[in-house]
Amino acid sequence: MTIGEMLAATVPMARTLNLEFVETGPDKAVVALPDQSDFHNHVGGPHAGAMFTLGESASGAIVLAAFGDQLSRAVPLAVSAEIAYKKLAMGPVTATATLGRPAADVVAELDAGRRPEFPVAIAIQRADGAVTGEMTVVWTLRPNG
Repeated sequence: MTIGEMLAATVPMARTLNLEFVETGPDKAVVALPDQSDFHNHVGGPHAGAMFTLGESASGAIVLAAFGDQLSRAVPLAVSAEIAYKKLAMGPVTATATLGRPAADVVAELDAGRRPEFPVAIAIQRADGAVTGEMTVVWTLRPNG
């Protein structure tokens, strides 16, 4: 099962919005939100809540790709999130997530018995490449037990 399939199976909102997991690697995750009138706002573009879910889902995909081998001893959890809407989004939009700290540093903290926190940066773009939103989600790996 791919990371995208796993997220679609375990996160109902990802299925509800018909998110497409285009790329899910430890260095970059790309998730697309198709243009769907059911999720439009008052000006005909994707609703802010749909874009937030898109960005958070991209951040979750990169976290699973980067730290999936740690799931036997820690659970990834979003700690906080911040989003800025920069330009009008119309049509399909894509979120690209990147880790804000090297994965090895995060795992080293976990190895040392601490609960690491790390940011994931997300850029949301419309089809013409314009960045319509910027988001940061801070994640933690909470040790089991």
